[in-house]
Amino acid sequence: METPPAWVMALIYWMHLLATVTWIGSLAAINLLVLPASQRTLDINAQLRFITALQKRLEPLAWFCMGLLLATGLFQMSANTHYNGFLDTSTQWSLSILVKHGLGVIMVVVSAIQTWEVIPNIQRTLMKKSGVNEEELAKLQKRETLLLRTNFILSALILAATAFARAS
Repeated sequence: METPPAWVMALIYWMHLLATVTWIGSLAAINLLVLPASQRTLDINAQLRFITALQKRLEPLAWFCMGLLLATGLFQMSANTHYNGFLDTSTQWSLSILVKHGLGVIMVVVSAIQTWEVIPNIQRTLMKKSGVNEEELAKLQKRETLLLRTNFILSALILAATAFARAS
């Protein structure tokens, strides 16, 4: 593949970094600021309503960022001189990129569980007319928090893999 012009690569890098900062920044903000503050100040019902509303606003942005990361990342990878094939592990760069992609797949799975299973379950539970079961809400809150923290940790590991790739 012929190397694209510098301005094209700069645009691709910029979009990739912007998507990374947006997605990982939102995960950091939720995990380090929003969850602790909401857990200290809101009852479980109000907290889950707030987190659900926040997630409903954030999810389209997060999925857009994931798609943008995939597209720009594949473009960057194919234009990189270290690239020797998708499953190549012969260099530190290729092994780091493979690990990064594996972690990314896990993040997508965690995000899918959150988007299409946990958040809808929270919404259904909060809408029940027969009263909200506090025990059920507590379970859902724990699961949602675990998924958010898991994605935050995975994002930090992805950044570490990226750093190893860049250092090679």
